[in-house]
Amino acid sequence: MFTWAIIAVETVSAVGLVFLVLLHSGRGGGISDLMGGSMGAAATGSTVVERNLDRITIAVALVFTFATLTLDLRLQ
Repeated sequence: MFTWAIIAVETVSAVGLVFLVLLHSGRGGGISDLMGGSMGAAATGSTVVERNLDRITIAVALVFTFATLTLDLRLQ
């Protein structure tokens, strides 16, 4: 039963991580431009948005890492 909960957490965090990575603006802008992530000079808070997006992405990546390690140790 506990194994299925870890698998569910890992699946949700994997999908969330893919979504969050796609939101990051790269050289070409990325998907975040479509959602108003960076509007050039008009957006004064775009650096705060990027910093918060970085923090959320790191948190979800840590959840994914610990879920993967826990699942690996549990299934051995």
